[in-house]
Amino acid sequence: MTVILWSIRRVLAALLTLAGVSVLIFASVRLMPGDYTDLVLGPLATEAQRAQAVGESGLDAPVVEQYFRWVGGVLTGDLGYSFVSNVSVTDEFAARLPVTATIAAITIVVTLLIGIPLGFVAALRADGSAGAAGKLLSALGISIPEFLLAGLLVFAVSTLGLGVSVGQYASFADDPARFFGSLVLPVAVLAVGCVAVVARNTRDAVLNILVEPHIQAAVARGETPLFIIRHHVVRNAAAPILTIVGALVAVLLGGTVIVEFVFNVPGMGSYLQTALGRRDYAIIQAAVLLAATVFILAALVVDLVSNALDPRLRLTGGSRR
Repeated sequence: MTVILWSIRRVLAALLTLAGVSVLIFASVRLMPGDYTDLVLGPLATEAQRAQAVGESGLDAPVVEQYFRWVGGVLTGDLGYSFVSNVSVTDEFAARLPVTATIAAITIVVTLLIGIPLGFVAALRADGSAGAAGKLLSALGISIPEFLLAGLLVFAVSTLGLGVSVGQYASFADDPARFFGSLVLPVAVLAVGCVAVVARNTRDAVLNILVEPHIQAAVARGETPLFIIRHHVVRNAAAPILTIVGALVAVLLGGTVIVEFVFNVPGMGSYLQTALGRRDYAIIQAAVLLAATVFILAALVVDLVSNALDPRLRLTGGSRR
């Protein structure tokens, strides 16, 4: 199978997956308990008022027609309007997505700079104290819930005054220094778990490669440890590391709800949380579809890059996960 045909198959599979996910998202939102008319109009609203609200939101049309109308709008860049505030969802996303994307990007950079070296050290010194410490720190980082760590940081900053602001967000255009300062704590909370996951997966990947026959052959040939790591370990360990990093990118873009709420950051997470409480279908559908799209695209990019690094993976049908 040529590289082009294999890549086309991967892209088509991603598109089919995205189409199926859109159906599941649309159906799941419609099956959510509660009705936004109850939240917006209140329990004392008359049937006429409810019918008018449903008609204005387009929910009185057949479900199939609603779905294709929604998909058609998404394909043209029109995500609809909020049922509650009647504000364009596209405009809200344009204002909030850069904030969440900035948090995710800084978190990924911190994760790569810390997690990968820690994983290599823990693997290369697996029998020593460094390996045991690495395993312990990774287990703690993975186990600590984000809401607990966020609460502890808020308490520490509030009582000790560490020079970091909480709940004092400012846009980049108004105050760049304050903008990045308000993102320090959210990034710190997210980076703890991400660093632990990457370090643990890097350690496992490196350990699996160190026991392979070609590594033993390289040692027998008298190659230095640094040469073996650079030319044999790094490239072979790149595929599983890229896989977990790609998954983290998607998770960060869609999973910042807690930190954005705790630290009062107006990103996608807090926006989605408000929409869920109001049963605002247009916002929920668009936000979840965006997260799913990022996840699928990240998986696709990881597959393409991994198989470019190691063409043998095309024979097994995918990347090392």
